[in-house]
Order: sequence, then structure tokens, then C-alpha cells
Amino acid sequence: MKPSYLLSALFCSSVLHVLAAVTIDDEAFGKSLGGWKKQAKTAAEYPLSGSDYRTYKPEISPTPDAGIFISVRIDHMRGWLASDDHAILEITVSNKGVIVSAQSTIAIQGQSIKSDVILGSNEAGKSLLSPAGAVQIGTDLVADLSAKLLRENVAEAGRVSFPAVLRHNYNRLFQAIRVDGEAVQATTVAAPFAAPVVLSPPTVVTPPPATPPPAVPPPAVPAPAVTPPPTTPLVPTPASPLTPVEPKKPMHTKGLEIKPYG
Repeated sequence: MKPSYLLSALFCSSVLHVLAAVTIDDEAFGKSLGGWKKQAKTAAEYPLSGSDYRTYKPEISPTPDAGIFISVRIDHMRGWLASDDHAILEITVSNKGVIVSAQSTIAIQGQSIKSDVILGSNEAGKSLLSPAGAVQIGTDLVADLSAKLLRENVAEAGRVSFPAVLRHNYNRLFQAIRVDGEAVQATTVAAPFAAPVVLSPPTVVTPPPATPPPAVPPPAVPAPAVTPPPTTPLVPTPASPLTPVEPKKPMHTKGLEIKPYG
């Protein structure tokens, strides 16, 4: 084998190993809608917002960049005496399991309402490589279809809810995307390579001796209150009885005798 052929074979082999296998888990998608139990097990029927709908198994085809293109047919079941409405949901998934774009078309009584192609890009034109980008695509898709239905004066409840049903199927499809057999997880942007940081052993820092807090004098204890001894009430001493004084006797005991003068 020539060296150029050998290099080409090695290059193709490395590319095949780098590109992940992106698929849709049909069983998981059908189970989320109630199971493939109708139309010879090719469709799932379910009520939503007070009306009945039918979703068929998705048709999948590969894209040039090893991604997949998904097309899903959805019917609004209006009963025996009315013709059903139909819708097509189209989603493009990259080889990394990221939803790149979405578009939908609704056919009501022969009238077709088609949404714009909703791209997964922000204002700077950078691809949103995360579930947040998928959420934004679904939100913009429903908003675009709802605005166009409003301009057509659509009033029937099941038809007005058709954009929400498309969003329901869109969310279930996103959860059924598999990359190498694994469910799509939140994608984070890898940080640029940096040289490993060598950590030096930690320096032991001896804390300074703790300074004892200043002595706080004990609180002054109040002197015990001195209780004066009980005062004995003074009892007045009764006065001594007075001894009666006998009257003095006259110094003469005889009667006064008057002698005649001379």
C-alpha cells in the first residue's frame, strides 16, 4: 500500500472516531407520548389542552456533517365528521447532539402556515451549544407560529393550541437525542489549557501567645445593712400616793383669857 493511501486511511479512521454517532431513541420518544400503540404501532395518540393529537414515528436522515435531520408528522384529531389538521416539525441536530435549527408547517383546511427557520444562534452569531439554546429555539418557533395563526383569525381551541403541541413534541424529541448512546447533557465550554500549578507545602504560622484579658475587679459587695435593736417602749412609772399631812395643833390648849386692865 502506498504511503499516501495509508495516510488517507488513517485520517478517515481518525475522523470516524472523532465524529460521534447521533441518533434518536424512538422508544423513549414514543413512551413519552403514551407509546406507539396506534396506526399499526407507528403512532401515539394523546390528549393535550382539551383536544386529541396523534404523533407518528420520526423519519431520520443523516446530514453532511454527520448530524441528523428529523421530520415528525403531527395530526390534530377533530372527530369523525371533521377533517384532521396536520403539522410537520423539522429539526436539524449537529454531530454533537446540538439542535441547530427548527421549522414547522401547519395545514388547516387546505391553508398552510409555515414558520421561519429558527436558527440556534445568539446576537453575536455564535452557536448556543447548550440546552439553553434548544429552549430558545423552541420558544421562538412557538412565538412565530402563534403570531401567524393569530393573523389568520384561527379561533378553534385545538387549532390555537397546535403551536403548543409542536413545542411539546419538540421538547420530547430533545430528550430522546442520543450521542454514542448517551442522553444529551449540558455542554460546558472547556477552559483553555494551563500549566499545572505546583502547590508548595503550607507554611505553619504560629499564632502569637494570647494576651490574657485585663483583670476585672470583682464587683463591690454592699455592706450588710445594720438593723438597730428593737427599742423597748418606755412605760411610765406610776406616781407614789401622797401622804396626807396632819394639821398642826395650836400651841395653846386653853381658851384665851382676857384680864381686865388694872
